[in-house]
Amino acid sequence: MLEMEPDLRQILYVFEPKVEVLKNNNIFCVTLPDGSIWDGEGEPLSFLGLYCDDTRYLSRLGIFIDGWRPVYLSSSVRGSHFAQIELTNPPFLLPEGRLIPAQTLHLRILRLINKGALYQRFRLINFNLFPVKINLTIVVGADYRDIFEVKGCQRRERGQLLDTEVHPQSCTLAYRGLDGILRTTHIQFEPFPQGISGQPGRAEAVYRLLLPPQKKIYLHLKVEPNGYHTNSNIPLGDLFPRATLELARLYRQWQKECTQIITDNNFINHMVTTATTDLKSLELDYPGEGKILAAGIPWYTAPFGRDALITSWQTLILNTNIAKDALLFLAHHQGKKVDAWREERPGKIFHELRRGEMANCGEIPHSPYYGSVDATLWFIILIGHIYRWTRDEEFLKAIFPNLERALNWCFSYGDVDGDGYIEYHKESPAGLSNQGWKDSWDGILHRDGTLPQGPIALVEVQAYFYQALLEAAYLYRILGREEPARELETRAQRLKDKFNRDFWMEEEGYLLLGLDGEKRPIATLASNGGHALFTGILEPERARRVARRLLSPEFYSGWGIRTLGKYEKSYNPMSYHNGSVWPHDNSIIAAGLRRYHCLEELVKLSQGMFAASSYFDYRRWPELFCGFTRRGLSGPVRYPVACDPQAWTVGALFALITSLLGISVREEVLFIESPLLIPGTKRIEIKNLRIARTSLDLAFEQRGNRVFTHVLRKEGDLRIIIEA
Repeated sequence: MLEMEPDLRQILYVFEPKVEVLKNNNIFCVTLPDGSIWDGEGEPLSFLGLYCDDTRYLSRLGIFIDGWRPVYLSSSVRGSHFAQIELTNPPFLLPEGRLIPAQTLHLRILRLINKGALYQRFRLINFNLFPVKINLTIVVGADYRDIFEVKGCQRRERGQLLDTEVHPQSCTLAYRGLDGILRTTHIQFEPFPQGISGQPGRAEAVYRLLLPPQKKIYLHLKVEPNGYHTNSNIPLGDLFPRATLELARLYRQWQKECTQIITDNNFINHMVTTATTDLKSLELDYPGEGKILAAGIPWYTAPFGRDALITSWQTLILNTNIAKDALLFLAHHQGKKVDAWREERPGKIFHELRRGEMANCGEIPHSPYYGSVDATLWFIILIGHIYRWTRDEEFLKAIFPNLERALNWCFSYGDVDGDGYIEYHKESPAGLSNQGWKDSWDGILHRDGTLPQGPIALVEVQAYFYQALLEAAYLYRILGREEPARELETRAQRLKDKFNRDFWMEEEGYLLLGLDGEKRPIATLASNGGHALFTGILEPERARRVARRLLSPEFYSGWGIRTLGKYEKSYNPMSYHNGSVWPHDNSIIAAGLRRYHCLEELVKLSQGMFAASSYFDYRRWPELFCGFTRRGLSGPVRYPVACDPQAWTVGALFALITSLLGISVREEVLFIESPLLIPGTKRIEIKNLRIARTSLDLAFEQRGNRVFTHVLRKEGDLRIIIEA
């Protein structure tokens, strides 16, 4: 077999930087566009694989025709759950010396993940005028590395790869971890290969095929990660179409349960459809714990508190069950004790939950890890928003004890030094140095580029705290508890006054990034200040100054708002948090622009973001992209290792649409204020929108310079106020 040398793999990466992703429930697969998985230490190919519960169950998957790797033609993925890959042959000689010309054999791979297994169908066609006899070899391997190992964490010890079990139609790779868990990868072939050979962590299956001219030959493969292996007498040739139809029905049902957003622009419609199905594909379901969205693929295919909460807020217009599921899941894992290793505190909402070998062995604190300063605040904020959208008092009463525990964390633990602000500082030796949304080691810097010492009070965290207090007061009042409601409102007003005194920089017309442990200002100009607009903590004139600054060339790249102003010493448009563009960050700022009626800025921001989407695969924004200034006809510059799809980036689309249309829900009233259309559209229809006990259809249509709103259908007693 002619496998590529490592240096050639590097060359391959230069020409094929793109990867394709499939995900369903707790399993996801990241491959090269040709469907292959290459194993090897280090970047760029070492993150490829089939993963389940933070463990890689396939680190190698390759197909060879007479020892040659097939030539890639094209590939596509529908809704992150169904892939089609087109391959052909290079020119090669048969053993008897006959030449098989290039592009005369066609191999189509259909691939999906359903009910804990990866299914794959191969279809081969010979377009030569004569029969062709080939050896087709399928190579599989599994290293069972923890996702943190794949990301680069070094371990002193690893478990043991066990002998591969081989049968006529299947093989099972196995590994016993240091946590005592036996992990297996069961691979089933149909029809029987002519031979299967195996060694620890590796196996090969060989087919000797006679391909008549123009006749279709089918092979099937099924891969089941540990814990999901099911014995079935049903042939794979029958299981594959069943799994395909079942998955298609699941996604159709999901789309029916969601609000329908239809425009007169097919590109935007495709973008909305992709985002809707992406959200379903990102869903995780843990029996006994509930459902929650994974943060992003590949590195964050796990529950993340902050990400799930923000995505839930972004997608209220689409489906409120996303928020309910996230709140219940996070409530189930809400902090109960003081644990410095995991940075757990009573009432705190976790940052990240992992289930791999390293978490099980206590090598990392993610079981779960609670190092997030703002997830608890978003938890409170989301409870307020979900009640406004659903008026579900039963749900409110069920979740309210968790809200009270979250408030207690704010007052007893979140305010580290008793100054009225919520701060963070790293407590666990394996924890995060920065615990806001910019949680990279250099995500928070003084203006001279030095690292601030904690405890750190971030600007957006205080703004979230302000809104959390008001949301909690509102909910207390709903339940008839007037006195604590007034106390919370008083706290909120004191915080607002103190915040406007301590965080406002009059000479800059902007907000500090934060205060360090000595209460020195972190005066770096960052996008974090834009999140304050979303909460309403600023007076209107100051808010408008912040909005103008964010949409100036200093921050606005032409594609979106950068995380850091380009005149800052630490600015780097290719960095993770210091000059890049994050769609979710922009969507929160956009909500603030709408709140303060900064409509010119909102239009400008939306135009850049939607223009950027046309340069990315499936019109899907990645987790982030580089912050280089827009020039001429070239598109935005990609960030090399961005997650795609990423939950709060997918959700950013729906948050932007909500902000543009001017939709808000307050006191059992739907407000539509000065609606704007998505750039590139003249008409938008919102169908099956559910608010409280009402279902309705709306239409927004541009005539001349005005956008008119029509109520096409309303079933229920919801009041609607439309303000031009």
